[in-house]
Amino acid sequence: MTSHLEPTQKSAMALFGRGIAGPVVMLNLLRFRAVADYAQHPALAPADPISGEAAFDRYVAATLPHLRESGGELMFMGAGGAFFIGPEGERWDRAMLVRQASLESFIAFAGNEAYLTGAIGHRAAALEDSRLLPLAELGEGL
Repeated sequence: MTSHLEPTQKSAMALFGRGIAGPVVMLNLLRFRAVADYAQHPALAPADPISGEAAFDRYVAATLPHLRESGGELMFMGAGGAFFIGPEGERWDRAMLVRQASLESFIAFAGNEAYLTGAIGHRAAALEDSRLLPLAELGEGL
């Protein structure tokens, strides 16, 4: 099984190639590790092992101030499970919708030094797999 935890250069180029003007909503599908793995970020590791879900909750708490500072907002976060329509046996533990004013705001948020040193390590420790789908709003009148 291939995990998808970080964007590739190709996916970043494709995102900017879409020419999204205005707000962008990021649909996050998240699958947690049973036990968080802080091997890559030992300075953030708690004294005792925690679940991937607990590590992700730490990520959200550490991230929200930076997200809001960049003009973004957490629109929705909910528990997942198996698909109603989709591959049998595929599950996602949590889904989130995060709105940014623009792609530029999203990139500024993602490159924020405080976010990179104080939050993203919890995300890396928490996740077994993820998907991030940028959504552009369709025009009015639909």
